[in-house]
Amino acid sequence: MNAPHAPHAHLSRVAHFIDGQPCSGGERWAPVFNPATGDVSAEVQLADAATVDAAVQAGVRAFPAWADTPPVRRARVMFRFKELLEANRDAIATAITREHGKVLDDARGEVTRGIEVVEFACGIPHLLKGEYSEQVSTGIDQYSMRQPLGVCAGITPFNFPCMVPMWMFPIAIACGNAFVLKPSERDPSAALLLADLLKQAGLPDGVFNVVQGDKAAVDALLAHPDVAAVSFVGSTPIAQYIHNTGTAHGKRVQALGGAKNHMVVMPDADLEQAVDALIGSAYGSAGERCMAISVCVAVGRVADELVARLAERARQLKIGDGMDASSEMGPLVTAQHQAKVMGYVDTGVAEGARLVVDGRQLKVPGHEKGFFVGGCLFDQVQPFMRIYQEEIFGPVLGVVRVPDFAAAVDLVNAHEFGNGVALFTADGNTAREFTRRVKIGMVGINVPIPVPMAFYSFGGWKKSLFGDTHAYGMEGVRFYTRYKAVMQRWPGSIAKGAEFVMPTAK
Repeated sequence: MNAPHAPHAHLSRVAHFIDGQPCSGGERWAPVFNPATGDVSAEVQLADAATVDAAVQAGVRAFPAWADTPPVRRARVMFRFKELLEANRDAIATAITREHGKVLDDARGEVTRGIEVVEFACGIPHLLKGEYSEQVSTGIDQYSMRQPLGVCAGITPFNFPCMVPMWMFPIAIACGNAFVLKPSERDPSAALLLADLLKQAGLPDGVFNVVQGDKAAVDALLAHPDVAAVSFVGSTPIAQYIHNTGTAHGKRVQALGGAKNHMVVMPDADLEQAVDALIGSAYGSAGERCMAISVCVAVGRVADELVARLAERARQLKIGDGMDASSEMGPLVTAQHQAKVMGYVDTGVAEGARLVVDGRQLKVPGHEKGFFVGGCLFDQVQPFMRIYQEEIFGPVLGVVRVPDFAAAVDLVNAHEFGNGVALFTADGNTAREFTRRVKIGMVGINVPIPVPMAFYSFGGWKKSLFGDTHAYGMEGVRFYTRYKAVMQRWPGSIAKGAEFVMPTAK
């Protein structure tokens, strides 16, 4: 995005939320765009280290009382928050569309998937239950508990300004932690709406804080001695940086990185179903999803007809302002990202892939300055090409042709990313073998975007995840708590005399 600058008086300003109140902090500002028009719609304040410290210290002060709050009372706050989210779904979705560009129905769906994690967090009294064993040795009982960490931080991407933060903070807060959210500076407003709803739900001041910012704010969080854990979702280079820097400062880190999600189409697949799935998953949200399908693996004889059908559908995409109910795909988030995506298309042509559908010259009437790229479709993509190896994060689908099932599995497994994958087939044994053999964290069988439900967990393998735990679900509960084991006995059962050997069950 454009370089930070001094604020303009005529633009609305987006700042921070610390200790239960909107506040300012930092001398630098950056533009926030409406991607459909290309106009600057607001300015966001970029936090400095002092602002980040103020947010963390608010969490430090709030943490002891919140951690001591019974889990059932913390759950009641989550229940009220869920009700407020449902009542304000359209307002949040509108804010997302105006700053991100995705179509409004997609933004509503994003809010819904975030609400599902809040629903999961409402069950925290059950989720935090430990284990108990009576008489593990004579007169000795054993039990376990999970306790909160302290102040946790979330660093989240532009593509899901509501859903991805809600992968993190509802579970962290329900577990008894305080939380500092650093959302993307490209679409910062949704985070403040969430902060206001949490306050309305009765969350004590300081438990949830928002600092807007760029790398300076990120580095301040990573180095801050009072931040116990950091969650991140974004590109692989930044995920690796977050993981390495955070762990070097003694923090617990989960960092979800990039993706190159494949969809394997077998010759026996329902072709109409497969084409529908590819069009929606490749071009939905203009391809700005970490679970977007960007590679179609056409197996055997299915390739020619599949490419012909995809080309026809890609040319018919209804592209326009995300606020227009007739739009199926909106713009990209910034002019810089638009140029980056078109540069990848140029590279694919230069590398020898066949550009079947070219969306680079798209102009949307009345929105000529918007950051639009039409749906692009490549055939004859080869594994050595950059458009196959790298995450484009735009409406670009590449078709790779392989002779058989074994070659498809080998192709998927050889890629450095391991986020999500899909297989379309009518054969149960093929599906079973694929599920067992593929080295990917999330697998869909005749499901193009296999994002797990909130009571499971989200995360990839290989260079798509740095850290030991996936996001939300029980993996999230484990990440945001420490395990403690306790052994107890009482004076009447204690044998007399010192024991100098390793204790064993007696």
